[in-house]
Amino acid sequence: MPFFLSRLLARFTLLTSWFTPIAVTVFVFVTSWPLMALAEPEGSALVLPENYWWYFVVTAATVGYGDFFPESAAGHVVGAYVITGGIVTLTTVFTKMASVLEGARGRRMQGSITVKASGHTVLLGYTPGRTERIARELLHGIDGTLVLCAWDEVGTHPMAEELIDYVRGDLTDEETLRRAGVHTARSVLVDARDDNEALAVALAVDHVITDAHVVVTLRDMERASLLGYIGEHVRCVQWHTPRMITEEITSPGIAEMYAELLTYGGANTYSVTLPESLGPVPVDRCRVTLGRRHGVTVLAARTGERLMVNPGWGDELPPGAVLYYVSSSPLTSEQVEQALRPDGTDRS
Repeated sequence: MPFFLSRLLARFTLLTSWFTPIAVTVFVFVTSWPLMALAEPEGSALVLPENYWWYFVVTAATVGYGDFFPESAAGHVVGAYVITGGIVTLTTVFTKMASVLEGARGRRMQGSITVKASGHTVLLGYTPGRTERIARELLHGIDGTLVLCAWDEVGTHPMAEELIDYVRGDLTDEETLRRAGVHTARSVLVDARDDNEALAVALAVDHVITDAHVVVTLRDMERASLLGYIGEHVRCVQWHTPRMITEEITSPGIAEMYAELLTYGGANTYSVTLPESLGPVPVDRCRVTLGRRHGVTVLAARTGERLMVNPGWGDELPPGAVLYYVSSSPLTSEQVEQALRPDGTDRS
């Protein structure tokens, strides 16, 4: 029984080999030509070398243009033999193609592929729900391929319906990271299950990468100082801010910019209500005048229930609108009124 089983498996392997259709085609061609020459009447144009190969191709492919065809009964039998050989050949080709496609799909689903891309983005770590959100935002903000690399416990591809490559393995293992293409990536996001794991994975990534932009999410930002020992290319982002994470990946350095925006030179964010006495005030006057006199950077304005983030220069703010700004100290209503009064006079 084992002998017959092994022979059966060997034959199945042969059927799914690319050699099989080639062998069948050559065999049928070599045997059918002399048989057709014997079966057809003398002087038949069908068996001429310049014609028979064409007849063989269109007949084996079951196309049958009809420009050449056998005239004798025996020739019809040989033609049926060629058709049968063509059907067998096509069957083996389709079987092999199905086997190749199924194998590729299986490797993709199981995360056993090796990514050949470069300049792509690699997401290391998987948290159900959270990773899907981050991945979809990244797909709309990056150029190139997105690769998800997760631990073995994740199993099959969790986002198979998306255009995302999937690699599975130990995220601290160099071989796994190289299969994910970390060494050729443009950006790498380490989104681990806890901060200790994040530090370990970031260290492994640093051993593999060349000049990629590395972003590590941390729950405790005080541990960011430890990642500073790895290199300046590593940026830390608060784990609880997915939007900030994707912005840092797509626009490197933006997380640091946000932090500096709120703390540089002792600055902070404040709000002030525009006095009713000013009437409507153009946004450009708020930006230019308050910026020159008080070092203010206008961020947004609220008019009623509408919040205008980065309002346009040509917009006009009604009396009672609220300005949100960055400054070293808060402004009083009197300072705002004096600075924004059209005639520039001081009524105090």
